[in-house]
Amino acid sequence: MAVRQIENEALCVTIEDKGAELVSVIEKSSGRERIWNADPKVWNRHAPILFPFVGTVTDGVYRHGGKEYPMKSRHGFARDSVFACTEAMPGQMSHVLVSDAHTKEIYPFDFELRVTHLLDSENLRMLTVRWEVRNTGSDRMYYSIGGHPGFVVPGREGEERADYFLYIPGRQELNYYLVNMESGLFMNDKSYRLPLDHGLVPIAPDMFDRDALVLEDVPDVLGIASPDQKPFVTMHCEGFTHAGIWSAPKGNFVCLEPWMGRTDNEGFTGTLEEKQGICSLAAGEAAEYHYTVEFHEGEPS
Repeated sequence: MAVRQIENEALCVTIEDKGAELVSVIEKSSGRERIWNADPKVWNRHAPILFPFVGTVTDGVYRHGGKEYPMKSRHGFARDSVFACTEAMPGQMSHVLVSDAHTKEIYPFDFELRVTHLLDSENLRMLTVRWEVRNTGSDRMYYSIGGHPGFVVPGREGEERADYFLYIPGRQELNYYLVNMESGLFMNDKSYRLPLDHGLVPIAPDMFDRDALVLEDVPDVLGIASPDQKPFVTMHCEGFTHAGIWSAPKGNFVCLEPWMGRTDNEGFTGTLEEKQGICSLAAGEAAEYHYTVEFHEGEPS
């Protein structure tokens, strides 16, 4: 599968045509990799795009227009689809996925999904990921979309993930929900509170033993701080309705996940348009979403 690169003086960024997935960000000053390596023994993804669903639909089936459609895979099908590269410049690259007969068997809408990775011309350590969803059909289209980038933690040899912190500036606590680990469905019967000290909380070894922390009150900034409590990765995700923070229990990475929509509630049997957090577009309409990530400079390992 083709992989392509954009770069500037600070970063070398690699994107794969499959899934239009960000697979590598190399920090030139240190040679350090900043994106998870997709070790299949731990988690076999780097930074998948979640579309047209975020999470799981109940029993792998959803209902629309009086019909049932299968969606057995978690997070939809875009992450496993081959995108066409439509623009490739030194600091910017775009990929497009268009509906076809295969997608319409499981998702009955005509669409175009454009994914752009863009290096900032002023802050050389900042990468923007932009999605444009367009309804190219004649009926109203329903969808969710989200990001799932995994950032390497720890950043230096001799450190552990537990030496690092989640960084949520301006917050005194983080309220989150959990998903059922067997079904992947949202458990909305109880929320949990994670106290923050000046926006910081250590990434405890057991933090992700019960899967992702699901946020419904999404901060404008999600971040990871290094052991000296300085920013290590900063994600700006203003305007997203939901978010997840996740890692495999023994993974040397943390995922910061901005979402528009989320997994089904436990017991949900309604239609697609009744799904919690669902987005929609009228015929011919388009919507754009983006998040930015700053990879703060560290000392060579």
